[in-house]
Amino acid sequence: MKKKYLLFDNDGVLVETEPYYFKANVKALREIDIELSEEVYLKIMARGGNSWEVARSVGVSEAIINTQRTRRDVYYQEFISTQDIAIKGVVDVLKELSKTYKMGIVTTSRRVDFELVHNELEIMDFMEFVLCVEDYPRAKPHADPYLAGMKKFGATKEECLIIEDSQRGLGAALNAKIECVIVDNAFTASHDFSGVHYFIKNLSELPSLLKSSR
Repeated sequence: MKKKYLLFDNDGVLVETEPYYFKANVKALREIDIELSEEVYLKIMARGGNSWEVARSVGVSEAIINTQRTRRDVYYQEFISTQDIAIKGVVDVLKELSKTYKMGIVTTSRRVDFELVHNELEIMDFMEFVLCVEDYPRAKPHADPYLAGMKKFGATKEECLIIEDSQRGLGAALNAKIECVIVDNAFTASHDFSGVHYFIKNLSELPSLLKSSR
């Protein structure tokens, strides 16, 4: 593969935020007496759903769901503001890759959360752009996010490589018909990665993969 452009997922690939988003959902649902297990959450996440499906399935009103969603967002921002979300070695990898490739981030995060996550990190120093959930019509696993990223670069599908860690993200890559690397992540280990082009245990393996695949 001769690649020029790298499109990174954010949560779970560049920063370790996914467990805290899960905890924020658990906390918000527990306040209305609904228990959300990690197993159920991961199944919902894999197909691109959301935790409020569980509330709707037991008859919780949209008004209450909207209230708890707002509370969830507050809890999540508290977590990402106070917990260590950096992944060791990521900045060094990006610094090396930036010598050869142009890079962007394509995330399903809200921009307000993304900016809070990256407020004190160096990751954005190496990125040409970030696309958040507000920047495209349909979220992952639809192709829209990564097609928008490709368009932003003015690139062809063959020139791009997507770096993901979830089934939903891989689905978006496959739907966009862009090659994808999955980075091993304990939180999403139960996901189905059938059809993935490449699999690496750690982001630090990406430069070697790119060199060996030229």
